[in-house]
Amino acid sequence: MLESEITGQGDPGGAAGKFALVSIRLPVALTFAALVGGLLAGIAGVALGAPQGVNDIAGLVGGLWLRALQMTIIPLVAALLVLGLVQMIMAARVGTVARQMLLIMVAVQLAGGAFTSVAMPALLTAFPVPAGASAFLAQTPESVGEVPRVLDFMASLVSPNIISAAAETAMLPLTIFFVMFAVAITRLPEDQGERLLGFFHALGNVMLLIIGWVLAIAPIGVFALAYGVGVQSGGGAFAALGHYVLTVTAMGTFILVLAYVIAAGLGRTGLPAFTKAVLPAQAVALSTQSSLASLPAMLDSAGRLGLKPSTAEFVLPLAVVIFRATSAAMNLAVVYYIAALAGVEISPAIAIAGILIASVISLSAVSLPGSISFVVSIGPIALAMGVPVEPLALLVAVEMLPDLMRTLGNVTMNVGVTSAVDRAATSSETTST
Repeated sequence: MLESEITGQGDPGGAAGKFALVSIRLPVALTFAALVGGLLAGIAGVALGAPQGVNDIAGLVGGLWLRALQMTIIPLVAALLVLGLVQMIMAARVGTVARQMLLIMVAVQLAGGAFTSVAMPALLTAFPVPAGASAFLAQTPESVGEVPRVLDFMASLVSPNIISAAAETAMLPLTIFFVMFAVAITRLPEDQGERLLGFFHALGNVMLLIIGWVLAIAPIGVFALAYGVGVQSGGGAFAALGHYVLTVTAMGTFILVLAYVIAAGLGRTGLPAFTKAVLPAQAVALSTQSSLASLPAMLDSAGRLGLKPSTAEFVLPLAVVIFRATSAAMNLAVVYYIAALAGVEISPAIAIAGILIASVISLSAVSLPGSISFVVSIGPIALAMGVPVEPLALLVAVEMLPDLMRTLGNVTMNVGVTSAVDRAATSSETTST
């Protein structure tokens, strides 16, 4: 859902755990055009001998926009983590069906993250990052942090000062703190919990407004940053972007295939029948790039599969709100790509931490427009893994292409999970009788 207007819905205390968000409209096509135009302008600038002052001004404008984008990450992630985790806990209390659904969702995210952590480095070794891609690090500090030893890593999981951790963008201790914070809110008296949730609602809405303003001028910032990349890399930048899109999309393909496996295995649905039933929903997903817009088609697909309406009408709307099946796999793929650009080595301990954080953020953050979720979801993972976040400012401009696979995989997996939950619920009812 890159260019559509998004409005949150419902009540955070309800069974589905939905909550309101502000409306945002993103100039995605214009941002993509700005990326291409900036690269071409940079190449032309070199050919025509443009003065250094032009490059300096472009660097200043792009750097200011990049910092404005970065400043929203921590408070927005805090708000969405708390609200999202509370809604998951509330959903799990509804009954067996909700718990089965959440268990499958968690397993899918962990599986996707684990697959990417193994497959993406192997893929980048077999098909290395093009030489021109190094220019995407033009705005990146020279020092991207050292890979910590295992004991240092374990010690960093808990911070004695959460304010200091936020100032240092230490995402591991921040994530652990807000997970505990969200769980604690659900144990408070109802009136106190509602007041705290109200605060995080307001914080999330304010941050979404600010990031919406920043992204509204994304064409200017992206053009300025792309100009510098074009100056340094020339036409190699286009090859690098194509390589990036293909490798990241490949990781999402795993989730798409896994959806069919879950439908056939856990849902005991024949592959031909599932493929035929889910095809209309996939067509809507590709045409709208929106899981929310695909909800009616997903409900129709569930009906074609003969799933109980009560299961489909509970699982699918909730899945649209809290489940983005491809997120952990594809978000980690972006981080590994940037790590390859920056020459950052990912140790096994850091890789495991990345999988866990990617899964938590994917399962707790509400459904947002692709450009916002790209920054909000991937930024914390990169920060936790010691990978620079600066290249995200340019890569967000081509997110409209991998987002096709994200939406296709998410919609297909939602229907697959619904079939698995329906089969489990039917088996439970049969056993109880």
